[in-house]
Amino acid sequence: MTGPDPSPLQLFAWLSPAFPVGAFAYSHGLESAVDEGLVQDAASVEAWLGDLLRHGSARQDAVLAAEAWRRAPAGDAGALAELNDLALALAPSRERRLETGGTGRAFADAIRASWPEAHCPALPRGEDVAYPVAFGAAAGTAGLPLRASLEALALGVVGNLVSAAVRLGPIGQTDGQRVTAALLPEARRLGAFAAASTLDDLGACALRSDVAALRHETLYSRLFRS
Repeated sequence: MTGPDPSPLQLFAWLSPAFPVGAFAYSHGLESAVDEGLVQDAASVEAWLGDLLRHGSARQDAVLAAEAWRRAPAGDAGALAELNDLALALAPSRERRLETGGTGRAFADAIRASWPEAHCPALPRGEDVAYPVAFGAAAGTAGLPLRASLEALALGVVGNLVSAAVRLGPIGQTDGQRVTAALLPEARRLGAFAAASTLDDLGACALRSDVAALRHETLYSRLFRS
């Protein structure tokens, strides 16, 4: 018998739209930004998502995922619970809290049921788990490379929100692929930064995105849950 294959190919499955976390139901406030005309074409979609990677929630999530990756192999339930509480507390709105907690719990459940080599028993059970904590714990438990995991996580954020932008209408599928390609260097940069980060590097300043997430809670007509 050989040990689990640490190939990053697992990341393609975990970050695929087919992985049952329900990410398609969330726009991370992008729907509100489209409704207000802040995002209306490929250039503004690219700028909006680029800010998330450089300064906003995607940057913060990458730091949290890196910390979960480091803590998971030790199996310290207290340390992971503390990190999870911090990650949930950092959500700046009710819907962001719902988004990260719901998708993270679904991710942990799917890993537990189908990917036993990545299941981290120390993760909280029966309650919400912040998505970056669930993802980082799975990658760390499976022995996947830290930087590759964080790059994939960052690109997964781009892919989910590009899909949301296409469904909302300001861009088509071809422009969506152009935006994704343009942001690939930012995803790589974020992966490199977060791989060397500590919790002292936490912090986000993408205020328009956070305000859009708050305003989405009272949006009259909407497609997405956030």
